[in-house]
Amino acid sequence: MDTDVVVVGAGPTGLLLAGDLATAGPRVAVLEKRPAELSNLTRAFAVHARSLEVLDARGLADELVATGQPVGSVRLLDRLTISLEALPSRFQYVLVVPQYEVERLLRRRAQEAGAELRHDSEVVSLSQDDEGVTVTTADGPDLRARYLVGTDGARSTVRSAVGIPFPGRAVIRSMVLADVRLTREPADALTVAAANESLGFIAPFGDGWYRFIGWHGNRDVSEDEPVDLDEVRAIARATLGDDYGMTEPRFLSRFHSDERQAPTYRTGRVLLAGDAAHVHSPAGGLGMNTGMQDAANLGWKLAAALRLPGDAGTAVLDSYEAERHPVGRQVLRASGGILRAATSRGPVASVASAIGVGIVSRAAPIRRRAAGFVSALGIAYPRPRGAHPLVGTRARDLPLEGGRRLAEALRAGRFVLVAPAGAPMPDLPAALGEVDPAERVLARRADGGATSLLVRPDGYVAAAQV
Repeated sequence: MDTDVVVVGAGPTGLLLAGDLATAGPRVAVLEKRPAELSNLTRAFAVHARSLEVLDARGLADELVATGQPVGSVRLLDRLTISLEALPSRFQYVLVVPQYEVERLLRRRAQEAGAELRHDSEVVSLSQDDEGVTVTTADGPDLRARYLVGTDGARSTVRSAVGIPFPGRAVIRSMVLADVRLTREPADALTVAAANESLGFIAPFGDGWYRFIGWHGNRDVSEDEPVDLDEVRAIARATLGDDYGMTEPRFLSRFHSDERQAPTYRTGRVLLAGDAAHVHSPAGGLGMNTGMQDAANLGWKLAAALRLPGDAGTAVLDSYEAERHPVGRQVLRASGGILRAATSRGPVASVASAIGVGIVSRAAPIRRRAAGFVSALGIAYPRPRGAHPLVGTRARDLPLEGGRRLAEALRAGRFVLVAPAGAPMPDLPAALGEVDPAERVLARRADGGATSLLVRPDGYVAAAQV
């Protein structure tokens, strides 16, 4: 084998996965068809709380926060505000930051850990057998690896090459995207507004640039049709009531919004993650976040599968799809629901939307649940029958003896066993994937809690006992 794992695609999902794999020990090569000097000015701009916790467990969150704009609430449809300021996290906000800043930090980490990054390397075909995967690229000799992960986006070459379908549909066509400067500042809260059969969204990056996403329901043109600033301004005025003096566009694009999900995330030794596995509307800013959380779930499992023999390794990899496919489906439905509520037409649809907004705005438990879903802090994985209620849930960032936090202990990329202060260190068996209990990071709680926890490398509880 030339390497242990080939990752196709150097977006946030692929780079986070490559860094996790390299930190855990396997050799990893990342193939990216873009040239190294090309900035990735794409749709993604929001990093939610759970993704920031994932980055914190890799030592990157504080540096990323310093480059972006924290926003403590999200205002939907100009009628409903979801506050994030009570989230049970260090990160009680959504961070508005360009995707290229996320990629910059993840690329640095992956390369420092030993991952090989090849730009101008387009995959043209691949084949697999019982031992590994062979990749053919346009720029060099074939590459042989034990596993391959496609993180190469909605038009995934990897997904097509292994014959995994991508069912779904386009839900909105001819959306426009622009990065602009403003001469008049809007409110700080992220805002989605719908009016005049149009949809508009604006968010501050914090460095003088703003991201605008808009759509006019009566305009359906090809993605190849150029976008000009006058069109962007017109949609902003129709939806937000003001174009805020938009000027100096650095990025203008037109795209359509799909809702699609692969029925399986794995075939043999080839796996999918991020947009290669699922795409949905930009409502809620969930796409990049869901992909990074796919990578955090998959990385330690793939590293374990490389060390575990036979069926044990297969079981670990099977758990990736079992845990993440339902999450992708939930995100697709939720973002689609937000979009349909924003673009609903006619009196019946408008009344239904108003009723839904009214219910959410008045019911505190529903607001908390909505905040937990958007931030991904409320996402949990299935737990075995009879297991402790904490199993499968996100582990809180506990304070530990010695002045550390759990997120810092997780930076080793291993399971962390946390015991109460002064109590014997328990022997908690991992539900799956742990190769050698002697490799656990040992820590003690400094919050007075009496529950022992075995925390997986992705920050979810593998086992617990009082």
